[in-house]
Amino acid sequence: MASAGGADRSPPPRPLVFAFYLTGHGFGHATRAIEVVRHLVAAGHEVHVATAVPEFVFTAEVRSPRLRIRRVLLDCGAVQADALTVDRLATLEKYREAAVVPRESILRAESEWLSSIKADLVVSDVVPVVCRVAADMGVRSVCIGNFSWDFIYAEYIMEAGYHHRSTVWQISEDYAHCDILLRLPGYGPMPAFRNVIDVPLIVRGLRKSRSEVRKELGLEENAKVLVFNFGGQPAGWKLKQEWLPDGWICLVCGASDSQDVPPNFIKLAKDAYTPDVIAASDCMLGKIGYGAASEVLAYKLPLVFVRRDYFNEEPFLRNLLEHYQNSIEMIRSDFLAGHWKPYLLRALTLRPCYNGPTNGGEVVAQILQDTAIGKECIPDKFSGARRLQDAIVSGYQLQRAPGRDVRIPDWYSLSETETGAASTSKIVAIKETAALCFEDFEILHGDLQGLTDTMDFLKSLSELNRNNLESSEKQYQERTAASVLFDWEKEIYIARAPGRLDVMGGIADYSGSLVLQMPLREACHVAVQRNHPSKQKLWKHTQARQLENAGLAPVIQIVSFGSELSNRAPTFDMRLSDFMDGEKPIPYEKAREFFCQNPSQKWAAYVAGTVLVLMTELGVQFTDSMSILVSSAVPEGKGVSSSASVEVATMSAIAAAYGLNIIPRDLALLCQKVENHVVGAPCGVMDQMASACGEANKLLAMVCQPAEVKELVSIPTHMRFWGLDSGIRHSVGGGDYGSVRVGTYMGRKMIKCAASDLVSESLTSKAPVESDCHKENGMDLLKSEAAMEYLCNLPPHRYEAAYAKDIPEVISGDAFLEKYGDHNDTVTVIDPKRSYSVKAPTRHPIYENFRVETFKTLLAAGSTDEQLSALGELMYQCHNSYSACGLGSDGTDRLVNLVQEMQHRTTSEGGSRPSLFGAKITGGGSGGTICVIGKNCARSSEEIVEIQKRYKAATGYLPILFDGSSPGAAKFGYLKIRRQRS
Repeated sequence: MASAGGADRSPPPRPLVFAFYLTGHGFGHATRAIEVVRHLVAAGHEVHVATAVPEFVFTAEVRSPRLRIRRVLLDCGAVQADALTVDRLATLEKYREAAVVPRESILRAESEWLSSIKADLVVSDVVPVVCRVAADMGVRSVCIGNFSWDFIYAEYIMEAGYHHRSTVWQISEDYAHCDILLRLPGYGPMPAFRNVIDVPLIVRGLRKSRSEVRKELGLEENAKVLVFNFGGQPAGWKLKQEWLPDGWICLVCGASDSQDVPPNFIKLAKDAYTPDVIAASDCMLGKIGYGAASEVLAYKLPLVFVRRDYFNEEPFLRNLLEHYQNSIEMIRSDFLAGHWKPYLLRALTLRPCYNGPTNGGEVVAQILQDTAIGKECIPDKFSGARRLQDAIVSGYQLQRAPGRDVRIPDWYSLSETETGAASTSKIVAIKETAALCFEDFEILHGDLQGLTDTMDFLKSLSELNRNNLESSEKQYQERTAASVLFDWEKEIYIARAPGRLDVMGGIADYSGSLVLQMPLREACHVAVQRNHPSKQKLWKHTQARQLENAGLAPVIQIVSFGSELSNRAPTFDMRLSDFMDGEKPIPYEKAREFFCQNPSQKWAAYVAGTVLVLMTELGVQFTDSMSILVSSAVPEGKGVSSSASVEVATMSAIAAAYGLNIIPRDLALLCQKVENHVVGAPCGVMDQMASACGEANKLLAMVCQPAEVKELVSIPTHMRFWGLDSGIRHSVGGGDYGSVRVGTYMGRKMIKCAASDLVSESLTSKAPVESDCHKENGMDLLKSEAAMEYLCNLPPHRYEAAYAKDIPEVISGDAFLEKYGDHNDTVTVIDPKRSYSVKAPTRHPIYENFRVETFKTLLAAGSTDEQLSALGELMYQCHNSYSACGLGSDGTDRLVNLVQEMQHRTTSEGGSRPSLFGAKITGGGSGGTICVIGKNCARSSEEIVEIQKRYKAATGYLPILFDGSSPGAAKFGYLKIRRQRS
């Protein structure tokens, strides 16, 4: 980029007149404009500020007759639905009213005004239309910013309708008339601008010392102080004393006169000077905008932030903050519920390290002065490359799920630009180097994709590499074992697979239903390394076993982090020969017995079982030893596919390490075999498919016959799904799940036999079978039903008309076996002494498939409350059907009832529309997690928090909240890493 340094700083021959247009969007624009204006006025120039920002904001900071304020609205910024969400359609409509409809009159009026003040230069932050006005008048123009409105609005038109396209094209055309863009750190793509100069952070300076500020506020020097800078707090929201760690004080910015605060909170005066407050505090809690980001960077204050929806400049500023170890994210539900303490305490462990220049106000003022008197700035030699980079990242944005986070490529917008002196070629070189390294490791293959949990996993590996084993006593054993697991000089392969939230489909998967599954933010990471047996690092007890067997046989060594949470052994090891019976792999039944020998190590079946399945199904021969580290954030027993995520991540990592090319669908089916045959849990393939094939913020629509991905359905941006854990442990290996599956297969067998009998009768009878149900093509229909493989292929109307009346409510195992022989399910066995419910388990998948098909169709309907109500009703019906099968639980029923109460309470309050619309139990049922559907807004999050609190008050258990999505294993790919070589 062109450099801000080296400019001739001789004073201009006369005082200059600057027309400074300022957007009304956000306080950060005003604070940085004030810094620039201050330097221009101090240099003797006249500045006319045209803005919708109140006049006192400027006059309180700069008192001079050379500063003039003109109130005018030429853009609208972003219209907020609430403190955390932008209303995209309302934003576009308001911009149209403010700048598109009156465009011709704006062009005339601004031209007349610029002529009247005899402007030498037009400055814009970042009002588009004035660049065109200046060009028409022959006056040079300069924009200042870290984003432009064409980039921000581009996503909005993708969702709100292409009839707004011309608005965004016009904004981009207006910017193209600008002579120079002064680009601030934390920038996003701005391809419309031809010439760019990177400038330092614009930051307001300090007026008082830390000690002076604390003394004025009555704070002790050693007190821990949080500054709470969060505009637009939810209505009726009350700050509470217990939200802060003991001994902490919170300084509240912008509190209303009527707002009551607890004794450990202090309301600051409305004219409090924020930079002084920031420098006197220990951390900040707020939202990410340019003003907050620049000042916490400059004063090295840790920022705890709450993410906002559709604030598209935020990811780039967040990227900047994370690069300098300056921020951590607080999830919205914890923010609203007051679960602040762990985040604040963690913030104190950050070591902010920004040391770049913060004199952007001075630098920008000098460039503006030089440009106004006709000096040519250094040309942007790399304009083409820079604009191509911007265009590529803009493309990333438009192809992602609307309303979700921007994925910023590693080579774009890292923080070297704070100096304002790097060329494009230098920046690209630096960024390519940065992309190859993380912590102590070279990344030889793959992409972190901005996933913070993957970064945390690499950090944990880095600590093991450094033998930094500072952890609790319970964790010490597993970390000690893991520290000697790998040869850090050799390649390690890492895979990641998320848990899943069962939105619709659930237990109907094994009956061939359509299912809709969302991959969760929580995921499992697995690291795998292969070594020749002679070079494999072994634990002492493994070495002893090798000596006993007089040979260097290949072994599998596994460490599982988090063992203390589930009371299981943290390590497992075995010889690969234990999986062999002569020249062939051992049968799955024998493997299941092997892993059941020690209950504390039964968990290893999910991991090592993948090796046996690859040997058995694909004929893979493993001759090397294998080290495996498993670290999962998907909680066990919650019904969110913790086991599938472990299986998929493990097999993906092993496949990468051994060069096995397995397509995602086949990998999911192989992982299902691990669970069905090695572990012994009779699950369908839905969980493994979602973990392997899912994509962030999309529902995987899959027909389980056996595993055909129909499509990836983008979640409409006006709705949101949450998971709430009941605290009742769920297991697909449990008796209820297995007996329901048996009952379902019994019902299928009964229907097939009934259809077959009708076919036989029609063949032996001279007259064709004719009934109210079968008037046309009756024989073909009966034959297809007699050969039916999947129960979900039977439509509800056929079931009710032809078979429902003959399906018994319950049947004993021996009675069924005597009449039908077998139920033809390879993963369950009928117990002759047990009675099985049949009618409800048979009916459920038939109707569930219809509900899921309807649900998927409704997702594409208009974004109305009626649409959400219909989707919620389908979820309630599914939940009731689970209960009819015997797969409900008191906890999940209570949670669903709380959602219903919340929905009907708001409906009955008069004029208040509901935010939550439905809920259902998920996965295998009998406890676990429920899925909730609601509007994507702050009020929904508040109601989710209220449900958590009410559930805890009734049961003593605070439900875990699952909120957010992430890519499946196939989309993540794999990382190949190695310790950096000095």
